[in-house]
Amino acid sequence: MKWAGDYNRFGYRRILIYLQRDGFELSAGRMHRLWRKHGLQRPRKRPRKRIRGLARDRVERPLAANKVWSYDFVFDYVATGQQIKCLTVVDEGTRECLAIDVAGSIRSRRVIDTLARLVSERGPPEVLRSDNGPEFVSLALLKWITDEGIRTGLIEPGKPWQNGTCESFNGKFRDECLSVEWFRSREEARVMIGRWRTHFNEDRPHSSLGNLTPTEYAARLARGEITPQPGRPRTSPAMGRTAAICGVSAARPIAPAETTGHSQSAGLAVRPE
Repeated sequence: MKWAGDYNRFGYRRILIYLQRDGFELSAGRMHRLWRKHGLQRPRKRPRKRIRGLARDRVERPLAANKVWSYDFVFDYVATGQQIKCLTVVDEGTRECLAIDVAGSIRSRRVIDTLARLVSERGPPEVLRSDNGPEFVSLALLKWITDEGIRTGLIEPGKPWQNGTCESFNGKFRDECLSVEWFRSREEARVMIGRWRTHFNEDRPHSSLGNLTPTEYAARLARGEITPQPGRPRTSPAMGRTAAICGVSAARPIAPAETTGHSQSAGLAVRPE
């Protein structure tokens, strides 16, 4: 189980994809039995606390590359106790990680430098999505965005799910890299995080992309081999677990007035007296 040792945060389904790439023909059921037999069960994550309330806003995913970029910060520490601050930039259309800038401190000027480098390589996106952090709402950054002809997509305060693509990536980044690796210095963290970014883009299968890597998905999308479908908001009332999460009650049928009471029931004839 070489792959299980190399990627100890992956479950049997993702490891099965690597085995199939190497020519092994295994069903998911057989893989699961082998996984359990060798004691390779991955510890399950603790369920996140859900907030009851109204239905959450849905942000549509772009249908092409270079339409919407989202960016955010992730923090960690090295062995010496020094803090590292990571600026992550993700293309929402292809799920590619465009950049992870690692430093002790990242101000708005450095954010501009990172974005300017990406724009020079890939061209400007239509929208830049972020939260309302001080680095993202600084006058210098907003002026640069305006000069480049890019629209801002600042999410509403207290609604991180509106930046869901970047939040999802940051969770994988922490779970598969920051929580696994041990950095002795900021320089080593910068090198190892760069290697993980390459692995994420070019080797790691992504379930929402049909188990393709982000780089492969972007290439097929550019060649016209893939036609992504727009996400559709939920139109039916919330039921079951979704209703419990969102804090709303599922719709229940109301019995007609003529069938209520203890003397009559649907489908039964009443004997005349």
